[in-house]
Amino acid sequence: MPRYKLTLEYAGTRYSGWQVQPNARTVQGALHDAVRDALRIARPDSYGSGRTDAGVHALGQVAHLDLPTLVPPDTVRRRLNQALPADINILDVARVPARFHARHAAVARSYIYQFAERRTAFAKPFVWWIQNPLDLARMQQAADAFVGFADFRAFTDDDPTEKSTTVKVEAVTLRREGQLVLLRVVGSHFLWKMVRRLAGVLAAVGRGELEPARVPGLLGSRSDLPATLTAPASGLFLERVFYEPVPRDLPLDPPLFRLP
Repeated sequence: MPRYKLTLEYAGTRYSGWQVQPNARTVQGALHDAVRDALRIARPDSYGSGRTDAGVHALGQVAHLDLPTLVPPDTVRRRLNQALPADINILDVARVPARFHARHAAVARSYIYQFAERRTAFAKPFVWWIQNPLDLARMQQAADAFVGFADFRAFTDDDPTEKSTTVKVEAVTLRREGQLVLLRVVGSHFLWKMVRRLAGVLAAVGRGELEPARVPGLLGSRSDLPATLTAPASGLFLERVFYEPVPRDLPLDPPLFRLP
């Protein structure tokens, strides 16, 4: 069966995450509805590069989809986009070898989190409004503790007895752009709620509520602190999925808008 690689963007506000769930609206469920309607496939099956939580957005989610017959990639893209809701868009479709797997072939993923330092009338679904100024120097000092192999069991609701909670984080970068503070995390993979808890811990550091020196001690611990600091889903974007080594010096820019 011909296999296609789909690159999608979506606003996750109205969805209960990526993965199909019974009695819930999900991005993958909407994709399957579009495949049924536009391509007349009765039982579509797709595999994403990873799950995104309820309310999380994507700039470059990747999935693969098998079709029973050969269809030009651009035709697949156009037909699916005509059938998809306005908050999901397929950016690109490409034929790939049958051995390609959207999740297993990925070597890294990157996420961006957006903090807003002022109230905004338009961007609320895409930021977390922090009502105190953030100290980026303190945040970067704390963020450096996350780089490398570490046990992130305190940063996830995954059960460490059933699934490894060790993750390789390749880079954690912070940048201020106007009244937005951007956080990028690049890693081999990510655990459930992990990036939101990293963002919440760093926000607490930036507000002066948590000392940077305390952050390394959270790794490998059973502390409940990261869970209590979990950042809202609204500010989180799956930025990109990498199938070859991560380029150095990736520009870190606001995903959708600037906030002067």
